[in-house]
Amino acid sequence: MNAVLVSTSDLAFVLLGALPPLVTLLAVSLVTGAAMLLVVARTSNQSRMAATKRAMQAGLFEIRLFNDDLRAVLRALGELLRQNLRYLGLSLVPLAWMALPLVLLMAQLQAYYGYDGLAPGQAALLQAELRQAPGADGVPSEAPVLEAPESIRVETSAVQLAGSNEVLWRIVPTAEGAYTLTIRQGDRSVTKTLQVSNGPARRSPFRMSPGLLDQLLYPSEPPLPADGPVTQITVTYPEPGLAIFGWRIHWLIVFVALSMAAAFILAKRFNVVL
Repeated sequence: MNAVLVSTSDLAFVLLGALPPLVTLLAVSLVTGAAMLLVVARTSNQSRMAATKRAMQAGLFEIRLFNDDLRAVLRALGELLRQNLRYLGLSLVPLAWMALPLVLLMAQLQAYYGYDGLAPGQAALLQAELRQAPGADGVPSEAPVLEAPESIRVETSAVQLAGSNEVLWRIVPTAEGAYTLTIRQGDRSVTKTLQVSNGPARRSPFRMSPGLLDQLLYPSEPPLPADGPVTQITVTYPEPGLAIFGWRIHWLIVFVALSMAAAFILAKRFNVVL
């Protein structure tokens, strides 16, 4: 499933890649908002939702009309609370249908909007978590070795953190491009992608061990071998956020706001009660 989603989203971003990030995110948000309306229309009880919204509006009008009658106001508040709970219950069904697709979509969008690319000359850390520290029983005594293309300068040998199985390398790219790094320990090896570019591209800061949650949240690369020497690899990409009117805002906030706005704007055209 991840392979299909990665290929599909990469193709979409190839077509939209020349546009500014905010414009492409707006396009994705519009499609998402429309898709959410279709799910709500098919999975919710629209007549009950409409009746519940009318009852909520009636409660608000009652509070406004009888604001000098404490008993009437309290009765209207109680009814308003009851109708709100009913509306929430009716909304949970379409929300349950949308939850997994939205998580899958956001995991793909995070790879494009969540990180900035490394620039040539900008140092970064590559961190690997070993299954067992070098020298342990059944593990080669030599430290792991990082193999990189010529355009990636490896400035340090493996630095093992005291009291842990984690090792670090300091790397500096010298040219833009998409690269593959290899971590080798004994006769076993694993790879990690690295993107050096300020343009739109899929960036994967983590490559994890097999696990359903990890594959759900970090779908850009296949999971590491279950019996391999490394259980996790991390690259430190910057996380700048989207520039909006001089402010840096996390892309997820912008995506949720635009998708909700699109859904509410298109609701009447789709004849859907929200």
